[in-house]
Amino acid sequence: MATQNEITYAQAVRDAMCEEMRRDPSVFLMGEDIGVYRGAFGVTQEMYKEFPDRVLETPISEAGFVGAAIGAAVEGMRPIVEIMFSDFISVCYDMLLNQAPKMHFMFGGKVQVPLVVRTASGCGTGAAAQHSQSLEAMLCHIPGLKVVAPSTPYDAKGLLKSAIRDNNPVMFLEQKTLYRTKGLVPEHDYAIPLGEADIKRIGQDCTIVTYGRMVGYCLQAANELLKEGISCEVVDLRTLLPMDKPTILESVKKTKRLLIVHEAVKTGGLGGEIAATVAESDAFYYLDAPIRRLAAEDMPVPFSAILEKGVLPDEEKIAAAVRELMG
Repeated sequence: MATQNEITYAQAVRDAMCEEMRRDPSVFLMGEDIGVYRGAFGVTQEMYKEFPDRVLETPISEAGFVGAAIGAAVEGMRPIVEIMFSDFISVCYDMLLNQAPKMHFMFGGKVQVPLVVRTASGCGTGAAAQHSQSLEAMLCHIPGLKVVAPSTPYDAKGLLKSAIRDNNPVMFLEQKTLYRTKGLVPEHDYAIPLGEADIKRIGQDCTIVTYGRMVGYCLQAANELLKEGISCEVVDLRTLLPMDKPTILESVKKTKRLLIVHEAVKTGGLGGEIAATVAESDAFYYLDAPIRRLAAEDMPVPFSAILEKGVLPDEEKIAAAVRELMG
């Protein structure tokens, strides 16, 4: 049996980057305070010592250094960019909307942009409205990007390796409260293909489709519901774009009920796309109850911990939503 170690999500991300930088000299890392300071969440700890020429400190100018990374990618390098908070992608949205995703198409396939943009996403640290958003739906609206949101250390490492090796721009969303969570990760080299969902729990009565931090909440809710005789299947999307639609549809056909859970606000969220995918397929005719979405309230994220918790889904709200579907 292959050896596994229990490590944190942050270490899994760091290990993936270090292993890929050792394997491929074209891989380098750039971002704000990623050297001695270790990055805003300590992910890049000590990396500058091993790779002094490939861990590059940048000015506070996201548009500038993301643009520089795109240029480096076009010229054959494989940059990894760290953006402190996902909220700050708005500062470099032209690069992420108009440049990186479109160059391969506009140059007739003659240009590749093997770029990874890592960023800390979501709520849970009391960082208030400008540092706590979940903006994945905006990114999933851009053809040419790939969008990844791992929920476990195992998935984070395997998916990041695939993202670094991919020849397309990949947005890699790391939910900031997951950094300290732990899980078993193999010592040997492995990669998880982008675009494949993972069924984190097999069930018969209701499908819960989710991703990122909400996976843990959904599993906790499923454990409680099982005591009541309700068996939930938890589907972790892992990759949001391209989305593994066949896995969602097959699960819905089996359970005949669907709850979609995400941390982002409900209006315009990815849950609407998932619901439409089911509604436009033959899985719709298997449903025994209307599709239900559970998401954050449509409001800026409050600073207060009590108020922040109040606007987000949690295991109690998830369990209540499943009971309604079953009822």
